[in-house]
Amino acid sequence: MSSFTQRLALGLAAAAAIGGSAHAQEVTLKVHHFWPPAAMPPTKILQPFCDQIAADSNNRMKCQVFPAMQLGGTPAQLIDQARDGVVDIAFTLPGYTAGRFPIMEVFELPFMNNSAEAGAKASWDYYQKYATKEFPGLKPLMFSIHDEGYLHTRDKQIKSLADLKGLKLRAPTRQTNKLLAALGATPVGMPLPAVADAVSKGTIDGFALPWEVIPSVKLHEMVKFHTETDPSRPALYSAGFILAMNQAKYDGLPPDLKAIIDKRSGAVLSAFAGKVWDESQAVGRKPAVDRGNTFYTLPAAEVDQWIKASAPLYEEWVADMNKRGLPGQQMLQDARDLLVKYKK
Repeated sequence: MSSFTQRLALGLAAAAAIGGSAHAQEVTLKVHHFWPPAAMPPTKILQPFCDQIAADSNNRMKCQVFPAMQLGGTPAQLIDQARDGVVDIAFTLPGYTAGRFPIMEVFELPFMNNSAEAGAKASWDYYQKYATKEFPGLKPLMFSIHDEGYLHTRDKQIKSLADLKGLKLRAPTRQTNKLLAALGATPVGMPLPAVADAVSKGTIDGFALPWEVIPSVKLHEMVKFHTETDPSRPALYSAGFILAMNQAKYDGLPPDLKAIIDKRSGAVLSAFAGKVWDESQAVGRKPAVDRGNTFYTLPAAEVDQWIKASAPLYEEWVADMNKRGLPGQQMLQDARDLLVKYKK
C-alpha cells in the first residue's frame, strides 16, 4: 500500500470513528409517568428539566416523554420500569409501592409540614443522609412533596372526627391509609388514574388530594365538599414524589452529559419542584370555587384533635426504623428539623 493510500485509509478510519463517537453520544431518554399530558407536574416540572438538559447539551440529550402510562403497566410499576431499564426515567410516587421505601416515608407521616418547597428541600437532604441505599438500580434526580393535602367528599361535609366514621376515602400511600384509619374512616388505596371512576361509581365517598392535581382529572366536578385545615397547623398529609433515572443508563453517559444531569437535578430540581407545587395550589383550587362547591376549614382546635389521634403513626414508624437497625427517633427529629430549617 502506498503512503498516500495508507494516509487516506487512516484518515477515513479516523473520520468514521469521530462520526461514530458523535453519533453514540446522542442520547434520547425515555421518560414515563401516569399524569394526563397537560397536568401540572409534567408540564411545569418535568418539561423545564427536559428543556434545560437539551439546551445544555446542544440537543445531544433529549427527553421522549410518554404520559398517562402510554408504555403500559400500572403507576405502581413505574419505579421498577426505571430500575429495570424498561424506561430511562420515571416520574412517580415511591409510596405507590407500599412499604418498599420506608425511610423516605417519614415525609408522608401526617401533620408534618405545610410547604411543598420546604418538604422538597428537606427530602433531598434527608435522602442524602439516610436513604441513598434505599433505591438500588436507580439514580434519584429529584424528591418533592405536593402542596397541602386535604379531604374532598361527594355527599357529606367533613367538619369533625365523628364525620369520618364509615366514610370510604381514597388515599395515595401507606401512611395516608394508616392516617385515615386512625381517624375513623375506611381507607381505600389507589393511584390517581383510578379515582374518578371510583367516585362516580360510589366505590369511594371521597379522597385525600392536594388542590394542584384535581382539575387535571376533573375531580372538582365529582364532589361537592372540601375540608381544609387551619393554616396555623401543618397540613393533613403529604405524598412524596421521585424523578428516578436508571442507574446503568446514567453510568453509561459520556462525562459531559453526566455533568449536565448532575447540574440540573438533585437539590436544585427538588427545590424548584416544591416551589412550583406551592404556587399551583391557588390555581388548582379555583375551578372548585368557580363551580360553587362548599368549603370548610377545620379550626385549629379540631386539627389538634386529629393530630392527637394520629400520634401512634409516628411511634410505629420509629419502631419500624429501630427494627431495621436505624436510629428511628433521631431520623424523625432530623426530618422535622429540616422542615423547620427550610420553612420560610
